[in-house]
Amino acid sequence: MRAITALFFLFCFVAPSALAQLRQGFYGRSCPRAESIVANVVANRFRRDRTITAALLRMQFHDCFVRGCDASLLIDPRPGRQSEKNTGPNASVRGYEIIDEAKRQLEAACPRTVSCADIVTLATRDSVALAGGPRYSVPTGRRDGLRSNPGDVNLPGPTIPVSASIQLFAAQGMNTNDMVTLIGGGHSVGVAHCSLFQDRLADPAMDRSLNARLRNTCRAPNDPSVFLDQRTPFTVDNAIYGEIRRQRGILRIDQNLGLSGSTRGIVSSFASSNTLFRQRFAQAMVKMGTIRVLTGRSGEIRRNCRVFNNGR
Repeated sequence: MRAITALFFLFCFVAPSALAQLRQGFYGRSCPRAESIVANVVANRFRRDRTITAALLRMQFHDCFVRGCDASLLIDPRPGRQSEKNTGPNASVRGYEIIDEAKRQLEAACPRTVSCADIVTLATRDSVALAGGPRYSVPTGRRDGLRSNPGDVNLPGPTIPVSASIQLFAAQGMNTNDMVTLIGGGHSVGVAHCSLFQDRLADPAMDRSLNARLRNTCRAPNDPSVFLDQRTPFTVDNAIYGEIRRQRGILRIDQNLGLSGSTRGIVSSFASSNTLFRQRFAQAMVKMGTIRVLTGRSGEIRRNCRVFNNGR
């Protein structure tokens, strides 16, 4: 914990513009129970469904990498007005009901105080810890965006080249180490449908036993899904990096992280040290949570995370 705290303070010097208006304990006076309410909602759901960690990690990534961490992903489409939820990459994002329940309880305790953007950040943080990942503090004080347009969505697919992924992350202020950390960490508890890794099944370099097992699974109808981390699929840890080193990465982007000269050294470092991975993952999650945030008087505090306050 001391190392993770130190990394947080180190990061404060990396992105001062965002963190200047975000701070830990933002709701200490206005809604003292805010973080515990979110934590309880997430814990209650996790007891019934351990896959929510993967769902919330994906939700936060898909929100932050479009217009910044402003909860624009949560807006429901309406007749005559589409939203980010309508786009292909977001069609399988789930876990919205967890955010809804946390918001319902927060509105009862502290009306119009805690943003949906902060709820997503806190819920994801709590789910990571429940899944055996690092416990880390996050600054709060985000506000909710006023736009959700499917035309803004440009998210990476599973076959994106490493060089293109590096550029995409750099455009969000994230470096190569952050990229390897977030992709591997997110996929450590993720799943993928067979249709997303057919290219890997045709790769002769893939581990033969894994390839045979995946081919057998994928013969079933309705596009089955498999765990991306075959060793510890419900734990946020470094196991997936060891799998990648053994040609057992299931998605093309995962395996390419272990092959590219820009990233294979990072993969090897994480495969060798879960402690290092946990430290870097905590740092990268805090950093991602500050991408183009709205603070102060910008945006709004939604009463319902699925609808703008003006009803649009």
